[in-house]
Amino acid sequence: MSIPAGIKDDLPFLTALRRNLHAHPELGFEEERTAGIVAKLLEEAGVTVHRGLGSTGVVGTLKVGDGTRRIGLRADMDALAMTETAERPYKSSVPGKMHACGHDGHTAMLLGAARHLAATRGFSGTVHFIFQPAEEGRGGAKRMVEEGLFKLFPCDAVYGLHNMPGLAVDEIAVVAGPQLASSDSWRVTYRGIGTHGAKPHLGRDPITAAGTFLSSLQTIVGRVVDPLQPAVVSACFLQAGDSKALNVIPDTVEIGGTVRAYAPEVRDQLETEIGRLAQGTAAMYGISVEYHFERRIPPVINDADATARALAAAGSVFGKVRTNFPPSTAGDDFAFFAQNAPGCYVWLGNGPAEDGALHHNTAYDFNDEALGYGAAYWVALVERELEV
Repeated sequence: MSIPAGIKDDLPFLTALRRNLHAHPELGFEEERTAGIVAKLLEEAGVTVHRGLGSTGVVGTLKVGDGTRRIGLRADMDALAMTETAERPYKSSVPGKMHACGHDGHTAMLLGAARHLAATRGFSGTVHFIFQPAEEGRGGAKRMVEEGLFKLFPCDAVYGLHNMPGLAVDEIAVVAGPQLASSDSWRVTYRGIGTHGAKPHLGRDPITAAGTFLSSLQTIVGRVVDPLQPAVVSACFLQAGDSKALNVIPDTVEIGGTVRAYAPEVRDQLETEIGRLAQGTAAMYGISVEYHFERRIPPVINDADATARALAAAGSVFGKVRTNFPPSTAGDDFAFFAQNAPGCYVWLGNGPAEDGALHHNTAYDFNDEALGYGAAYWVALVERELEV
């Protein structure tokens, strides 16, 4: 294991910084304070700063020597709309908001790497430090791309990192191929004819139709999608009627949910099949239906060559590098970056998942012992990718 002495010396500062960010969480596109801290520290280190891309995004650029290769390193900055329950000295000071996914740690690690690289300048080429807003479902990466990220800051490769509870802090997983699933949303609205609950024959019951639809939904994964292709279909929202009117069949039922896949053809299949079931059920019960499918985030698929370079860097830092690690059905809009340049997204150990405190848990906390390893990985990647 190898963490540069300069990063070790910087760890007290990075730990204090991470905890400061944790205590002041900001939601997507609201990261004004966080972005201000990031920009200030980059400028103090001698890194050229561009602010405002994707609203609150920050891009720092460091060019050293005459190397022509350009790479991007991404850290997400936003928090979640959750209430932190665990008591700690740096607990969230903002009601209803917390860093429950470790983006405070991601930001601190990339800043640590930028500070070290700006001081040592042991590479030749250009590195763009991309501090992204609004990863948690609000579309920050897509917006940065749409506003010209890769036109303003061209990249020959782009890299992402996310902490992973359950892996030791001296472990990292670097795997080619699928890492995260696509994340899409769907909504079905059944419209019938409301009536007295004692006289269902006088109406058209959307409740029964919804029940049929929901019970049939899992046949898409179980009987339509290739069993060798991973897929998830989940109904996560259901609204109908009034709990104070239990003798009234309502006019309308609303249902919504999410789907996940790794392969583009499976993603297409899920969209088509949910609609087919929704419309078929409506026809069966003689009611109308509205169906909407929203494509939100593509899957994250690691490029083989970029992964090989990330693997070499990881091997110089970590005691254990996993090259066989299961992909996640969660989503990450890093996918939009990886659509514009060959990409690699790795999993950094965050230590034991104590008391079940995994991502998006009200007791979750980033492990400060991982800060040095994450910053050292970024540095090793830059120095190898942009070798003098």
